[in-house]
Amino acid sequence: MFEPRVALASLSGAADAAWARAGADHAGAAFLGGFALDTPTREAARDLVARDREEFLPADPVAFVEAQLDALDGVPIRPGVNVRAASPAPVSEVAAACAAHDAIVEINAHCRQPEMCAAGCGQRLLGEPDRLRAFVAAASDAGAATSVKVRAEVPGVDLPDVARAAAAAGADVLHVDAMDSEPAVREVAAAAPSLFVIANNEVRGPESVSEYLAYGADAVSIGRPSTDPAVRRRVHRAVEAWRGDGAVDPARPDPEVDAQ
Repeated sequence: MFEPRVALASLSGAADAAWARAGADHAGAAFLGGFALDTPTREAARDLVARDREEFLPADPVAFVEAQLDALDGVPIRPGVNVRAASPAPVSEVAAACAAHDAIVEINAHCRQPEMCAAGCGQRLLGEPDRLRAFVAAASDAGAATSVKVRAEVPGVDLPDVARAAAAAGADVLHVDAMDSEPAVREVAAAAPSLFVIANNEVRGPESVSEYLAYGADAVSIGRPSTDPAVRRRVHRAVEAWRGDGAVDPARPDPEVDAQ
């Protein structure tokens, strides 16, 4: 799916092409966005901005995504595009652009902001499997590699069932924000072995990397610290050590990081 098996996770209002380019030194993928694609989600994004959250609100979100992908042509990192929409049609349009750039389209079933859930996207999709399958199918049918970003610890949601539904609808990747339930990674990896599982939440270095990979994750992603080159380097080094040696020694020093 990508190498090295370190991804940069989307940061609303901040994760653009310049951010991905800066992180290409130690990451194999970068998920731009999230991008609100249609009227309900764009109105929700405006409400979020009004209460001091950052959001991308270009006049034409699809054209903006295409321009961001164009800006990453030739950069040694695989782009992903995290999207929020109230219906599958705009997802299909962005997925076609992603397919043309060998980018991954990522269905956002993760955002827990009330405004986005009220608009019909984000983690609300975790409790509406038929709608989630329709979104995944729309993206997959457009020819793009398709990811679903999910969140653990959502009341009433069986995450392994979500993983199986996503895989059946054509998803290739499950991007799991484990919250405080790291074993959830093991559960979804076992439930849907065809999916490439990216583990997210508090990924900082050898200890978190070794835990997630031991649970069966294929890769890890870095969230807020994705702008910190020392964290990127430390995580990359830990992933490569795990894959090469079968284990990571959390006590082993990193001369490059320790010298900073």
